[in-house]
Amino acid sequence: HKAKLPQLAPAELDVMKVLWRQGPSSAREIHDRLATDTGWAYSTTRTVLERMVGKGLLGRQSLHGLHVYEAAVSRPAGLAGLVRDFAEQVLELRHVPVAALFAQSEALSAAELAELRTLLDEHPPAKRPRERR
Repeated sequence: HKAKLPQLAPAELDVMKVLWRQGPSSAREIHDRLATDTGWAYSTTRTVLERMVGKGLLGRQSLHGLHVYEAAVSRPAGLAGLVRDFAEQVLELRHVPVAALFAQSEALSAAELAELRTLLDEHPPAKRPRERR
């Protein structure tokens, strides 16, 4: 049984983007990157981080009394879940070559694109019942 693709809420995506860009970081470092755009108080950042640890989205280590957080979800896995949800919920497409959307883009490295393709192959879209007319 394969793990389900993560479903990231907007606040979780904001945190993940920071960690995907700069790697393991303290709550203060994450907060400093997000505060201007989000308007969060430091306590809000800490709450979001701890909830994400609880969901398995982040790992947390304590170094000299300082909590350091790191993404437990790869960038391709996070993107796969978001793009799949968008295709199904907004575009109402059950099967779309999601990886192809990134093939001509510099948004993902070759290794990330390969991981994205693998993840999407392992997690086919959910089948939905046909609508009655």
